[in-house]
Amino acid sequence: MRVLMLSWDFPPRVTGGNAAHVHGLSQALAEAGHDVVVLTPARTHALSTSEHLGRVRVLRADIDLPHIPDERYLAIAASANHGLAQLVLDADSPLKGWKPDIVHGHDWRIGWAADTVARHHGVPFVLTMHGTERVRHGGNLPDGRPTDVNSIEWWLAFRADRLIASTRFMVDQLVTTFELAPEQVVRVPNGIDPTLWAGHDRPTDRDPLVVSWGRVQYEKGFQVLARAMTTVRHRVPDVSCVIAGRGSYLPELQTQIDVEGVSDLIELPGFLGDAALRDLVQRAGCVVLPSLYEPFGLVALEALAAGAPLIVARTGGLAELIVGTDAGLTFEPGNPDDLAHCVELVLRDKTLAHQMTTNARRLIETKYAWDAIATAVVHVYDAAVLHRTRSA
Repeated sequence: MRVLMLSWDFPPRVTGGNAAHVHGLSQALAEAGHDVVVLTPARTHALSTSEHLGRVRVLRADIDLPHIPDERYLAIAASANHGLAQLVLDADSPLKGWKPDIVHGHDWRIGWAADTVARHHGVPFVLTMHGTERVRHGGNLPDGRPTDVNSIEWWLAFRADRLIASTRFMVDQLVTTFELAPEQVVRVPNGIDPTLWAGHDRPTDRDPLVVSWGRVQYEKGFQVLARAMTTVRHRVPDVSCVIAGRGSYLPELQTQIDVEGVSDLIELPGFLGDAALRDLVQRAGCVVLPSLYEPFGLVALEALAAGAPLIVARTGGLAELIVGTDAGLTFEPGNPDDLAHCVELVLRDKTLAHQMTTNARRLIETKYAWDAIATAVVHVYDAAVLHRTRSA
């Protein structure tokens, strides 16, 4: 199939897990013999470009919009979508003469362009919803941007021929929130390349180091980990903690760390590159994902693939990923005492840590490798094409 995939983020532009997902999926589809083009915004001040990453052709649209203030996020997204669609549909487009069989968009920020291109070519529009504003805010949407984004998500849910969500939790949320037919929303997990994180599977060599990383936002729950460390320090000698990442909640997190009196234990290094992050995780005695909300949790897959004993909050996609697998421990979301108990257990019990990493390796290889994910996505494409053909 000829697949046009649209994503706001794509390497080297990375602000979250979506970029890694789109990169892994597009490469796996191309390896399977499909003709894949990724359409994404260029980095700031870059001109529109066409290049190849592996077997995937990447078009980067110039969307630099200095006339729109940064805080006008929806206006930026809307105007950027015009640039994305224009790059594909103009008479001098690098894709002139190339027609997709499927247009696959990722989240709301590129929704207008994805829908426009799909309707122009008369082909199905498949949309992966990596999360929603309503779920992100615990079902209570504040006025302003969250309400506006929710309205866009509603519109896209009814424009798309099929929706993909990474967990049963998110499938249920999409069907319920947007009042969709259950057959319209399909669960396809996120994937990972285990070889990128391999190289260390000896828990006895690991340090008494607690590692967490991701976007530093309130819903990621890093403040719960900070509170838990006040208890762990009295139970595990020489324990330390690193919380890597950047985000708008970083100043508040630093303040809480100082107030809790654990600034000597917890390091906030900011964003870490892939090599530094992998080295850190492969030394960790455990990885903790304390999210209050998490639709899937790509970070969890990365930790499992790196062979790090994993502890996650029992919420959303994290619970679905870990519960019943014996590949990790779970704790009550927002409960620092429960989390502290799990951290102590994993750091002290080397046999348990080894069992967890053994089960994790088996889980990754059988369910979350990219070739299996790409096969599942192609089934969604086929169903969308068949439905459109029958409806014509």
